[in-house]
Amino acid sequence: MLLFSKKQYKTKTQEELIELAKFNNLDALEELIKRNQSSVYALFYYLSGNCEDILDLTQEALLKMAKNIRYLKDPSKFKSWLNQIVTRLFYDYIRAKSRKLQTIPIDKKGEDEEDKFSINEVPCKTCTPEQKTLNTELNCIIENSIQKLPDAFRLAIVLREFQGLSYEEIAEITNTNVGTVKSRIARARNKLQSELKRYIA
Repeated sequence: MLLFSKKQYKTKTQEELIELAKFNNLDALEELIKRNQSSVYALFYYLSGNCEDILDLTQEALLKMAKNIRYLKDPSKFKSWLNQIVTRLFYDYIRAKSRKLQTIPIDKKGEDEEDKFSINEVPCKTCTPEQKTLNTELNCIIENSIQKLPDAFRLAIVLREFQGLSYEEIAEITNTNVGTVKSRIARARNKLQSELKRYIA
């Protein structure tokens, strides 16, 4: 059996780590967790907005990942698989808390509507202290605006904009068709654009 030092695990690809972790290699699993914990935390943050529970949800998701990694047949689908774990935990969390997140009405748009706004377009450059303050305020406004979206819209746009998933991957995770995913993202972007247009030149 080939053994590696912990430093060597840092140079391995994610797919290599997954294959090793599937055979109970704890060092590979540890490195895999380190690489993904920030993105899992960020996803829960934008989905729930409840800072008190985010760490617990993140730990639970990573634990489920560790326990079930051996069942992942295709390592190239790891990101989508991990996002499914997060999504299920998020909905379980909502049901367990019996908490209905605040929603706002959104005018219906066509499924083929072109994307008019992308969260990734918000500028984030090295700037003066005054600009940094404005950017911090803008980030808070964006976060609050995302939290106001209906659950399905928020999940779709977070998976698309912050996790970089394709429409097909989001459809698989949310058990919907691609057209529905596109419609939800377009409507979410339209609402965000409406709320943020006075802050973004």
